[in-house]
Amino acid sequence: MLGIRSIAGGVLVASLLSWGGFAHADERSAVADAQQVIARQIDAITRGDAGVAYTLNAPDTRIRFTDAAQFLDMVRDGYKPVVNHRSVDFDASLMQGDELAQKLIIVDNSNSVWSAFYRLARQPDGHWLIEGCLLIKSGEQEV
Repeated sequence: MLGIRSIAGGVLVASLLSWGGFAHADERSAVADAQQVIARQIDAITRGDAGVAYTLNAPDTRIRFTDAAQFLDMVRDGYKPVVNHRSVDFDASLMQGDELAQKLIIVDNSNSVWSAFYRLARQPDGHWLIEGCLLIKSGEQEV
């Protein structure tokens, strides 16, 4: 099942890369809710609040880590621009059913520009939780 979800998530990210449009009017509320989840997690990560950052992950993502501290350590090691950034801006999003891909543009403290592709899933209770993030350095520098 995880392989199928990974493939589906990859398709969402690939579609988002090729499509720069914004979600349809009837999806804007869902997109705004998902963006709030991402913003809350980034804020928690920046403040070092492992507990909050961890709880904003989907259950399938949480089980990959023994606890919230291990999750935050992984983010600090592998997602440095998310932890230490000058700016974070939401870009295009794509929603398909109960899955959503959201692109962010991050400028790190060295002025390097990064694209972060978040994948979220709507949970049975209607809330959005984060399933993963792909971080790609663009090669650009902000002036």
